[in-house]
Amino acid sequence: MWYTVHHPELIDSPALLVYSDRVRQNIRTAIHMVGDPSRLRPHIKTHKTREVIEMLQDAGVNQFKCATIAEAELLGLTNAKDVLLAYQPVGPKLQRFIHLIQAYPSTLYSCLVDNPVAADSISEAALAASLIIPVYIDLNVGMNRTGISPEAALELAKHCRELTGIRLEGLHMYDGHLRNPDLEQRTTECNRGFEKAEQLQRLVEALYQHPMQVIAGGSPSFPIHAARKSVQCSPGTFVYWDAGYQSALAEQDFVPAALILARIISLPAPGLICIDLGHKSVAAENPIDQRILFLNAPEDWRAISQSEEHLVIKTDAGHSFRPGDILYGLPYHICPSCALYERAITIRNGEISGEWKIAARDRKINY
Repeated sequence: MWYTVHHPELIDSPALLVYSDRVRQNIRTAIHMVGDPSRLRPHIKTHKTREVIEMLQDAGVNQFKCATIAEAELLGLTNAKDVLLAYQPVGPKLQRFIHLIQAYPSTLYSCLVDNPVAADSISEAALAASLIIPVYIDLNVGMNRTGISPEAALELAKHCRELTGIRLEGLHMYDGHLRNPDLEQRTTECNRGFEKAEQLQRLVEALYQHPMQVIAGGSPSFPIHAARKSVQCSPGTFVYWDAGYQSALAEQDFVPAALILARIISLPAPGLICIDLGHKSVAAENPIDQRILFLNAPEDWRAISQSEEHLVIKTDAGHSFRPGDILYGLPYHICPSCALYERAITIRNGEISGEWKIAARDRKINY
């Protein structure tokens, strides 16, 4: 099997494994889908590592997206040319963002804005530091998490034009709520939201008298936005993929590139198996039967309880598993699962090839 490690006895568990050749394969697939690496602005929230950033840079990707100041700094440390903080910095985060811009002048940093109060604050902080910060208006196209409705965004664009500490570069829309397994229906829903953004784009371009960039989507809508030649696409999960997207987004040809190695530690009763994989080792926001898919276990395995360090499985009482047996698990949601590990063990051709520090899992690197 592609995931089998030749000397697993060298790896304590639970451990995050990354298969570097598969990461490269996924990067090639994403670039093929979008047609040009200049149209790809990958989100680094999934991997949070210098090594994957450098792989993307080697493939011709120079624009990135991130959600935290630590992620933004990691991109500065890797000399990324263009970084969008896909977040509206408020409070102390705004000053941290200013410090990053000053500390890494070779990186062009930008951020999101979705209301006049935040726009004013960002502009004032920028002027105090003798800066002009590029911003993108964050549109709410149905996610209902952040953003301003496209219908109200023109007034915000007019307000931003009056501020001298910021420079409006374009529009940002994240439609992560669109997860219909039927690609045709997902496309219809995605197009409905994008039409509003496109109408707004024309109005803002007429107001400013220059082109406005649109940054759109995540993994579920990636193949849809990839067909729009003027749009920058910003998927993130594609580098590692996971069981959730593998099931829901069958039309995409990405392959799993990160797993969790775990071990059976106890057989507490007939038909019960305890594994060293608790809440602290795999993302636990999904229902208990949608947290981890063991690739080398029977299909009848059923997770029945999980605590901080343990996962209990119900199976046939006549099973042959023993304490110490190794399991390879594909998380349903790889992004928060990666953030639970300080480092990943890299695997190539079945051999341990090194370690990658999950450098931006912390909220702070230097700034």
